[in-house]
Amino acid sequence: MAYIEVKHSYKRYHMGDTTIVANNDINFTVNRGELVVILGASGAGKSTMLNILGGMDTNDEGDVIIDGQNIAHESPRELTAYRRDDVGFVFQFYNLVENLTAKENVELASEIVNNAQDATQALKDVGLGDRINNFPSQLSGGEQQRVAIARAVAKNPKILLCDEPTGALDYATGKQVLQIIQDMSRQRGATVIIVTHNAAIASIADRVIHFRDAQVAGIDIHDQPADIADITW
Repeated sequence: MAYIEVKHSYKRYHMGDTTIVANNDINFTVNRGELVVILGASGAGKSTMLNILGGMDTNDEGDVIIDGQNIAHESPRELTAYRRDDVGFVFQFYNLVENLTAKENVELASEIVNNAQDATQALKDVGLGDRINNFPSQLSGGEQQRVAIARAVAKNPKILLCDEPTGALDYATGKQVLQIIQDMSRQRGATVIIVTHNAAIASIADRVIHFRDAQVAGIDIHDQPADIADITW
């Protein structure tokens, strides 16, 4: 049985008399521990799907089953518990609290769940053991993104969702961040989903789900995903 199953999922937004279909009959599966890339142009519906997978938004029709739990049929209170306990988020623009240190930013997430990782260790794991007491303004963009990753994984989430995690980074730093994210899947067995418009990133994934015009245009399976060091863009 697949770890994630999305079945006939629709999401519509209403603007006056106009209805925008952001997700149009979406179907795909993800296995436990896979690194998945959802690839598509801006406006293809991929971030909408990521928000639904993360419980930050709800679909209008269909099923979204994660580890046997159909989050499409849950109450707002149940979705809050799901986001808190089961999901780690990494965003393009970090979303760090500026007046908290790196360690305190990680503790924001780790203190709300049981069996969380130690915040200092989580930062060491992403190469920031010497920056734990620095504020975001004292960190580079790549360092801030690594704090955001540490914050997400310190919760020991079932699923790690990454929305354009390299979009605000230079090439070299972006590859470093991708390596950390890939290691979460390869070395720790995390189920990771990356949303991106960067087709070069797709080759590192076990599974690539192509979004086009609010639909799944195709799915590729990679038996031998590329190493981060071998990709360029």
